[in-house]
Amino acid sequence: MIELIEVTKRFGRETAVDAISLRIERGELCALVGTSGCGKSTTLRMINRLIEHSEGEVHLEGRQVREFDEQVLRRRIGYVIQSTGLFPHWTVARNIGLVPRLLKWPRAKVEARVEELMTLLGLPQEQFAGKYPHQLSGGQAQRVGVARALAADPDILLMDEPFGALDPITRESLQLELRDLQSRLHKTIVFVTHDMDEALALADRLVVMRAGRIVQQGTPLELLRDPVDDFVASLLGGNDRGLKETTLLRVGERMQPLSPRLLPQARVHRDATLRQALAVMFREHADRLAVVDDDDMAVGELSLRRLVGARRDE
Repeated sequence: MIELIEVTKRFGRETAVDAISLRIERGELCALVGTSGCGKSTTLRMINRLIEHSEGEVHLEGRQVREFDEQVLRRRIGYVIQSTGLFPHWTVARNIGLVPRLLKWPRAKVEARVEELMTLLGLPQEQFAGKYPHQLSGGQAQRVGVARALAADPDILLMDEPFGALDPITRESLQLELRDLQSRLHKTIVFVTHDMDEALALADRLVVMRAGRIVQQGTPLELLRDPVDDFVASLLGGNDRGLKETTLLRVGERMQPLSPRLLPQARVHRDATLRQALAVMFREHADRLAVVDDDDMAVGELSLRRLVGARRDE
C-alpha cells in the first residue's frame, strides 16, 4: 500500500531522514517510534507530501506520490494530528464534512456520512452536531478529528501523536476505540508516537527509528523478545519487557482445559490480557484462576506455574 525506497530528507545541511526503506501492507497499523527528533514525523509527512523528500522514492499503491496532484493526494489520505486542527468557527458537523464537500459529494450524501461517523465515534448527532470545538473536551475534539479524517472513506490514515495531549484515562479510551475501529474498517494506518505502551497496544508492526534511520522493525512480540541492541531494548522498557509482553497476549491463548480439581473462586474473562490476569492473581492471592466466557461460564483455567513454564518453553 505504501512503500518508501531509500528515502532521504534534508533540511539545509541537516539530514532528518537518512536513506530509509519501508513497506507498509494494506490494512496494517504500522507504528513509527523513537526518541524526539529521530525523524518519525518527517517520515509520516513525506507520505502525503506535506514535506517533500530530498532523495529516493515514495510510492502509494505502486505509483510515486509526486505523480499525484498534491491536493488530490491529501484528500484521499486521512490525517490526524495532536492539536486536532479543527476550524474553531465551524460546527462539529461542518468540520467532519469538510473533505466530502471539497470532493463535491451531494449534500444528502455528506449529511448521511457525517451522521454515520458521529455514531461510529460515539458522538450523538443531536448532542454534538451543532457544537463548536471550544465547547468540546479534549477527547471529544480528538474524536471529531478522527471522524473528519475518515469522512471521505480513505484507504490510508496518517496519525501524528494523535492522543499525546490527552489525560491518561481519555487516552486509553481512545486507544481502545481506535483498535475497535481498525478491527472493523481495516484501514492502512501509519501511527507516530513516543509512547511505547501505546505503540505496543495498537500496532501490528513497530518501526524503531534513531537519528533518521530505521534500527529495527517487526511485530511487537518480535521486538520485545529479540531487540537488536541496547537502544531498542531500553526503548521497549528494559527489564520490564517481559511484563509488557503480557499486555499483548490474551488469557484465551494460555488457558488450560478445566481440570477435575475444584474450580478456583477467582475468575478472569478469556479476552482479558495476561497482565490483567496477573493483576487478579495478586489481588486475590491466587495462583489459579477460572477462565469465563461472556455468559460467565467457566471454559478453562489459568495457572501461574503453567503460565511461567509456557513462556520459558517457547
